Amino acid sequence: MVATPDSQDDHPEADLERVNNLLAEWAARSATTSAALIDRLEAMGYAVRGKSEDEIADVLHQPPTGRPQTSSR
Repeated sequence: MVATPDSQDDHPEADLERVNNLLAEWAARSATTSAALIDRLEAMGYAVRGKSEDEIADVLHQPPTGRPQTSSR
């Protein structure tokens, strides 16, 4: 069972960092098998196309570097 962050904690920034790390790792794992997720991350400005799971996680730990792309739909 995964512990949830305690809102009474004196250091909420530590919880936020932990959750961000978990989300980046999950997204990287998911992106390796989802072209749609790769497209979405690229549209948000994250250069992840063609990268390994570890490289994607590293990219997602940083602010987006590319300009977000608008959908042509």
